[in-house]
Amino acid sequence: MGVRRTRILAVIAAALLVTSGTVGFVAGATPAGTATAGPTAGDSVAALDGAAPTDPTARPQSGGLVRGSPDLSVTTTSPRVTPGRTNELSLQISNNGDMDLGTAQTRDIVTTARNVRVTAEADDNALDVETGTVAIGAVTDSAPGEAPIAVTVPEGVEEGTYELDVELEYSYTRQQSGGVTEDRERTVTEEVKLEVTDDARFRIVNTTTDAQIGDGGTLEAEIKNVGASAASDAVVSLESSSAGLRFGEAASDAARIGELDAGETTTVPYDVTFAPDAPMREYALSGSVRFDTTDGVQRVDEGLAAGVVPLAEQQFSVSDVESDLRVGEDGAVSGTVTNDGPVEARSVVVQYTGDDPSLIPIESSAAVGSLGSGESTDFELPMAVGGEAEDGLRSVDLAVRYRNDEGERRADETLALDASVAPERDRFGVEITNRTIESGGTRTVDVAVTNNLDETAADVEARLFANDPLDTGDTDSGYVRSLDPGETATMTFELTATGTATPGSTYPISLDFRYDDADGDSHLTDTYRVPIDVVEAEGGGLPLPLIVVALLIVGTAGLVAYRRRQ
Repeated sequence: MGVRRTRILAVIAAALLVTSGTVGFVAGATPAGTATAGPTAGDSVAALDGAAPTDPTARPQSGGLVRGSPDLSVTTTSPRVTPGRTNELSLQISNNGDMDLGTAQTRDIVTTARNVRVTAEADDNALDVETGTVAIGAVTDSAPGEAPIAVTVPEGVEEGTYELDVELEYSYTRQQSGGVTEDRERTVTEEVKLEVTDDARFRIVNTTTDAQIGDGGTLEAEIKNVGASAASDAVVSLESSSAGLRFGEAASDAARIGELDAGETTTVPYDVTFAPDAPMREYALSGSVRFDTTDGVQRVDEGLAAGVVPLAEQQFSVSDVESDLRVGEDGAVSGTVTNDGPVEARSVVVQYTGDDPSLIPIESSAAVGSLGSGESTDFELPMAVGGEAEDGLRSVDLAVRYRNDEGERRADETLALDASVAPERDRFGVEITNRTIESGGTRTVDVAVTNNLDETAADVEARLFANDPLDTGDTDSGYVRSLDPGETATMTFELTATGTATPGSTYPISLDFRYDDADGDSHLTDTYRVPIDVVEAEGGGLPLPLIVVALLIVGTAGLVAYRRRQ
């Protein structure tokens, strides 16, 4: 009976232990870091809970007892700071958490620090922490956290070791058992040592460039050693964060300057290019100097910053445009080109770049020499207008091509001007002084020929054409060696009206002209039609052919009579 009572009490005690959440301990759960020889009752309980959670912030539930806490510490990989600037530091938050009870699968439940907030303060007025509280989320013992801070070290701060007080606030799970979780919050303060050094340190004191928007050039950065020690084997790196400014084809470039004493300044040149569509503004530059200290220790000063403003884009404008273009004739477009850019443009050429099929450039470009900034000069582009063209206003596309200071070819292809095209006109004026001819008669016709062109016409040859009842005589062509613009010359032709020409009627005669222009090119004009009026023969006599026939008859009769008398 006593033995039976003992067994019943043992069962009740075991049940109470299980329901109280201590079964992990009774079954043989071991503290974190303690090895076990083999499976235990505790291992069996943990196995029922499934695999360990991958997200420590999810705070999964465990049927067994889990107890522990995070253990955070702070270090920095960049403890060296320099006076006279704001130093960027990175605080590394590591976690060496402790687990008192539990298994490897449940370790993160109690060792993870959640909602970690980092606040750094200087314990000495010599330093000033510019950054407020930084929240970095959860920190586990396998995933450290990082908090960036900025520490200003005033100019003149003595070399030595200084401390930062880093306050860490976080929450965590102290214990979990049987679905019951005990959360806590903790605030701890760690110390981080910083070393203020007065090694060589650098500043960009000035930047200039001769590069323009849409072109390349040289950027010169003046680098000064503002530290108390010399630097040797120094390499200066500059980087642009804008796509509008490039160091060649890259975003950064480096140049070796060798040794730089304390207080010394040197100028470092870089080849740069500004994009054609880059806005006109100041472009930010960041930089660093890698150097060796006087002790032979390699350091990197990453605090360099500067800005640079490019020169304005090289542009040109056209004004005072004049046009004597006319349908079917040669002419020219002229104007004044001005260099609106900030630097001199060399070997400037104004070029026609349009594709209008009715405008035929006689000379596609005009060289105007070099133009300084703001300078202007005149240009003229000879071109012809096709005979099928329409008169009116035309947009003429132009480009200004030039060479920059480096002798490289550049162009402004954005120019256009409006040029008027006059309607077609007769190239020569034709006028007959006396336009009458007797029916059946022959006469010479004087034709006044005027040059309507804006250029001299040379070797002007005219030809006369006539249709029945008019006919040309032996002289059906005329010639003038040259005719200046507006000049008039008289050409004489022979014209006959047959007896079938009706008095009182008007008949046309036609003329065309072949000539050479000022460039020596030969042209044939259209046909000019001129009216001729036929009138009665004076005295009302017989027509000339009948008179001729009558004279022949009379003459023949007289000859016959004379011979008979002999």
